[in-house]
Amino acid sequence: MAATICPTILAGDPDDYRQQMERVAQFAMRVHIDLADGHFAPTKTVPISQVWWPGGVRADLHVMYKEPFRHTKQLLELGPQLINVHAEAEGDFVRFAEEAHAAGIEVGVALKPETKPQVIEPALDAIDYVLVFSGNLGHFGGQANTHLLGKVLHLKQVKPELEVGWDGGINNKNAATLAAGGVDVLNVGGFIQHAANPRGAFEALINSVHVTPVRHR
Repeated sequence: MAATICPTILAGDPDDYRQQMERVAQFAMRVHIDLADGHFAPTKTVPISQVWWPGGVRADLHVMYKEPFRHTKQLLELGPQLINVHAEAEGDFVRFAEEAHAAGIEVGVALKPETKPQVIEPALDAIDYVLVFSGNLGHFGGQANTHLLGKVLHLKQVKPELEVGWDGGINNKNAATLAAGGVDVLNVGGFIQHAANPRGAFEALINSVHVTPVRHR
């Protein structure tokens, strides 16, 4: 049982964005950056033009836009390692995936709680990563609905090499359960960002998903 702990950045203005990024970049090698347009998600984050991350840090973008492919050029120019768009968004996903892969960028699809994984199966060959969403779009917190682990199981059965992430309600009490359920990347927002000791919260999660079972004699 092991999973990558990936702190989330969700900010409505450049100052908050900088503070959140600097807070977690001290210890995290991978970050999950939320972008919301105020339509698909009820909140609005910093625009694409104000997104940045420190050198040496892997950046995954979670684009909560109703029409994300209107911004393909800007997103690709940022040069992240991964761009997640929603299965419920509008536009030509296959064309976007082709352009992203040509630029050396991985492509992910996020599924809202009510969206079944079967809807993305026709395009699964073009998908590198699936984000199982269990929170409230555009907000830290929410509940980790472990019933949604059924989506993870289904996706892994269809494409075993697929990287699967989780977003929503992750804490030190459920991280091990999510990792044991097949989640590869735990995207963690409030538990780290709102902690009195963010590094300590991050390390607690690391420890919880890398526990070696004790063998009883």
